[in-house]
Amino acid sequence: MTPETLLSELENLAADVGLKVVKIPSRGVREGEPPATSGVCQVRGRCWVLLAVGESPVARSEVLAHALREHCADALEQRYLPPAVRDLLGS
Repeated sequence: MTPETLLSELENLAADVGLKVVKIPSRGVREGEPPATSGVCQVRGRCWVLLAVGESPVARSEVLAHALREHCADALEQRYLPPAVRDLLGS
């Protein structure tokens, strides 16, 4: 599975389990600011995943997999997951 396909599978899975995923620009808001990076945060008690579009698909997949593992494990237990997705979530 290509990194892009894996990322797409993870994004679809996140949508299916109700995980909020927001794509953000990689450049800083103001000149001279460091570029944005992907991460996970809590907003009013809900887990959000921010994916910086300038980062590699591998980096974004790792952040998304972390959020799914940590915040949606129960919702994933009874789902079919392609082997590549299952492997990434298991790490």
